[in-house]
Amino acid sequence: MTETLWYTRCPVPTASGLAHSLGWLGATAADAGLEFGVLQDAGPELAGHHFLHELPGLIREGGNVPALAARAQGSPTRLIGLTWIDEAQAILVGPDSPVTDAAGLAGARVGVPAWAQDQARSFPRAMALHGFANALRPAGLTLADVRIVELDVERDPQVRTEIQSARRSTTWGIEELLAGEVDAVYVKGARAAEVAKANGLRVAVDLDSSATRRLRVNNGTPRPITVHADLLESRPEVVIGFLAQSLRAADWAAGDLDGVRAVLQRETLSGPEGVAAAYGAEFHRGLHPSLAEERVELLGVQKQFLYTHGFLAADFDLESWVAPEPLARARELVAAERVPA
Repeated sequence: MTETLWYTRCPVPTASGLAHSLGWLGATAADAGLEFGVLQDAGPELAGHHFLHELPGLIREGGNVPALAARAQGSPTRLIGLTWIDEAQAILVGPDSPVTDAAGLAGARVGVPAWAQDQARSFPRAMALHGFANALRPAGLTLADVRIVELDVERDPQVRTEIQSARRSTTWGIEELLAGEVDAVYVKGARAAEVAKANGLRVAVDLDSSATRRLRVNNGTPRPITVHADLLESRPEVVIGFLAQSLRAADWAAGDLDGVRAVLQRETLSGPEGVAAAYGAEFHRGLHPSLAEERVELLGVQKQFLYTHGFLAADFDLESWVAPEPLARARELVAAERVPA
């Protein structure tokens, strides 16, 4: 029997992260008679479940590469929600680079992180490969038209807050780009925007301006909320409560941009300018999780890319992974609260 509601997230904008910062997730656990734990504050023996998702009682909102890789490996999880927040995906080049658009990347040396300890932990490599593939496609190019240069990467990335805060490393390849060892790198997020500005790097391809969402599919777009099957089966009301708190936090966020940005500075390890540059002035209105058909289809696009490029141990049926009931019930609960007495 689960005695602890465990939660883990990535350093990105999420409704569940806001709900946690507001103390609402802990309250949900307490109301259910459970302890509440956060993997970012746990020891190394537990923190690895951010990638493996084999810990009973765990709900995870984070990048889809570890979530999909864990499911393909056989981890007993269910997909209970998806969010979509554009987060300043871009291809950067040096200040003196002649590359000004996707076509200019033909023949370029592009930095791609090496494989990490396993498929789930190799999300930096997956992000870069899909980022470059998406950037090249409108110019009629593919990954075969560039020269991939492997970048050193931490083989066992850590999610614990004390380590992340000390390293503040959410970009890969910047040093190699500045040293002239590569011609272009893929970046995303608030910290990347700060690093690019500080080093005078230029955006050669702004992926967020792509004509279709399909060309913006990557590790965080869409971003899944997954739950260990044991928790969903034994305590479905806890999962529903978690999602209801996330929906309430998304409602709160829609009316308090400054409050959301203050939380995100802590979550993303960035300053106010980085948060504003990466996420703009409207992102706080779109934090609500959904299982809309388009989002599930776009996750399928990512799954196929990951399988094709060796990031999944096996293919699996996406539709049977989805558990729509908890989110539907959470929406009913929150909607009932909005109705005036």
